[in-house]
Amino acid sequence: MTDAKKLSSMDASFLYLETPEMPMHVGSMAIFRLPENYNGNFFEEFKAMIGSRLHLAPILKARLEKAPLDIDHPSWVEDDQFDIDRHIFRGSLPAPYDRATLERIVGWMHAKLLNRARPLWEFYVFEGMKDNEIGLYSKMHHACIDGGAGAALTNMIYDLTPVPRQVEPPTARKVAQEPRDIAANLIDSYQQLWRQPFDSSTAPKSLELPRSGKSDLGSILFDNAMFQIESAVKFAASVPTMLKSVSEVVGKISDPKSRDSIASMVSPPTILNKAISSERSFAGTSISLSRAKAVAKASGGKLNDVVLALSSGVVRRYLLQQGALPTKSLTAAVPISLREEGNTEANNQVFGMICSIATNVEDPKGRLEAIIAQSTKSKEMSHPLRALMPQVSNISMLGAPIVVQILALLYSRSDLSNVLPPAANITVSNVPGPRQTLYAAGAELLHIFPVSISTHGLALNITVQSYRDQLDFGFIAGANIIPHVQVLCDMLPLEFEALEAAYAPPPSKMTSAAE
Repeated sequence: MTDAKKLSSMDASFLYLETPEMPMHVGSMAIFRLPENYNGNFFEEFKAMIGSRLHLAPILKARLEKAPLDIDHPSWVEDDQFDIDRHIFRGSLPAPYDRATLERIVGWMHAKLLNRARPLWEFYVFEGMKDNEIGLYSKMHHACIDGGAGAALTNMIYDLTPVPRQVEPPTARKVAQEPRDIAANLIDSYQQLWRQPFDSSTAPKSLELPRSGKSDLGSILFDNAMFQIESAVKFAASVPTMLKSVSEVVGKISDPKSRDSIASMVSPPTILNKAISSERSFAGTSISLSRAKAVAKASGGKLNDVVLALSSGVVRRYLLQQGALPTKSLTAAVPISLREEGNTEANNQVFGMICSIATNVEDPKGRLEAIIAQSTKSKEMSHPLRALMPQVSNISMLGAPIVVQILALLYSRSDLSNVLPPAANITVSNVPGPRQTLYAAGAELLHIFPVSISTHGLALNITVQSYRDQLDFGFIAGANIIPHVQVLCDMLPLEFEALEAAYAPPPSKMTSAAE
């Protein structure tokens, strides 16, 4: 990454929304197992391996460079003082050296903000765990990456065999050419600007006006003006698509058949939807992927529906224990990736929908069937909005960074989330991961539990990552709302067994007679 690259509005928003109580980084707690009779130094070998592959993921060596007076979005620039020892650390795990202890430490560490003076990621290696295990806690700011690109990054860093693959060293940098006179570029672009909207053979998205590439105030104003002109042309070209999407949304809202679907997306107030503190509680657990898929097939739904049903069942059990289960069903905010297959760019390409999760249904089978029906309706309702996201995800306005950060602090300090109706009750996300076994520095990867984001008004986040034949669930919550999220984590296997039993085939008559 030799040139400055300005953050998109969506990526930058994760910086602006961040407060001390609401860090905006995502991560994972990976569990490895060292080979028998291992006598090496895993920490040093792992650090050396990552160091030799940093060029495969340039974002890992990029730091933020703010615009003067925060007048525009910051840019990613290569950190000329990059030091890997400031990003990969040896963690210390106290007795009894088990996963539960590691989870408590991960919850505590995940609440700490990343240092914006350096590239926004950190790895912590915990050695000396029981059963020859190694823990790896990683975190990276959401402004860098989303779940889809995170999976691609995982595949770049890890190996398919215990013997680390040889990675070609970075090629020598090309000598930067002298930039062409910006006036000449501007004249060419001016001609292109007026020719392109009337030339159907040229795609509007190919319009590129010149940039100064400098960070002084005048250059930023000039570059932003060029960006606004580009955006206006692209916006004009997309007006027919946007009008069609808006028309579909209006049509669905005005359709009497859709009113029940809209009503189901209204979230009831719960004890989970309050302002959170600057502490986190984290826990992880796993279930069989093939068995979860079998339940999905038997129910006529998808794996995402089963994940929602399990999350619903766990939250329902917990709220019943607290005597705080609303009569109206809770809802879940469900992120949806807009990333096309093969796209591994390190940026955010994500959308979301609100889905009722049928916590008012006691029977596990009936609950899953209700969720399948509700998720189908929610997808239909949100589908027209997906076409709008590429058009609005990079809107830029001078001064927006200051305004948004002030509003985020005001929202955080005023505890408005304690009085405003919640947009959703919980967050549930499902990230597809690799099916094959992965290794790092010779150690076998056993689990990769996601560690995601809790926000004001959405204290509980349940994120799932598939790996091999398992689903690794990561539960994280504001510790002032759920002090020990392990309680919910322990309920998940019980909920899964109940859901499996609901779809189990009845015993045959011969079996019954034999008994």
